[in-house]
Amino acid sequence: MNFYYITGTSRGLGKALAEHYLESGPDNRVIGISRTCSISHKNYSHFQVDLTDVEKTKDFHFPPHHNAKRIALINNSGMVGQIRPVGKLDADVIISSYNLNLISPSILMNSFIGAYNSSNAEKIVVNVSSGAGKYPIGSWAGYCASKAGIDLFSKVVEEEQKTAFGYKFRVFSIAPGLIDTAMQDQIRSAEPGDFNRLNDFINYKIENQLLHPDIIAKKYAYIIDHVSEFPEVLLSVKDIEPTH
Repeated sequence: MNFYYITGTSRGLGKALAEHYLESGPDNRVIGISRTCSISHKNYSHFQVDLTDVEKTKDFHFPPHHNAKRIALINNSGMVGQIRPVGKLDADVIISSYNLNLISPSILMNSFIGAYNSSNAEKIVVNVSSGAGKYPIGSWAGYCASKAGIDLFSKVVEEEQKTAFGYKFRVFSIAPGLIDTAMQDQIRSAEPGDFNRLNDFINYKIENQLLHPDIIAKKYAYIIDHVSEFPEVLLSVKDIEPTH
């Protein structure tokens, strides 16, 4: 059996990834972790968890999977937060953004590695990163900073695995590029005076530069299914072209 823990499965990339693995074979089991459930499948189970609440995240525990072939954690949930310059942000939204984008994924990674350290299964962690974690975008301070944080957290874990544990776990932080999701809807609804790149994101939609989540999900799945082809921790799906 293969077990895929995926956060944010109610819509967008998380739902597309869940459906991909549910359709890929009877030996796949998908476990969704999010506030709402929108998938009904005999091989899907759901844990209702609000990942902006770190106390709720701390209460989640990964169960044992004896004789599993693969166990994967995909930290997909994320939020751009308020699209406003620093000085105009709500403090509670800053906290929620960091909790969802960085703190809860870090807690889940810690729990996942602790739970399956002795398992003989193939063990993979994938964090959904962002190009925004590589360079600053005005009015996205919390999003940029938290995605940069998950990139470096991932690199530290990979370094630990490489130097001390002989790669018991493979860890990736993968930027998905431009996806046609609710987050893009939110970005396009920003106030022009608060976001100087608003027209760029409006044009991405007009010019059909936003890819469907199913297309991006297949690229993530290719990486997960062929980890030996990808020695680096930080990846972008725009550079991924499946070879077979």
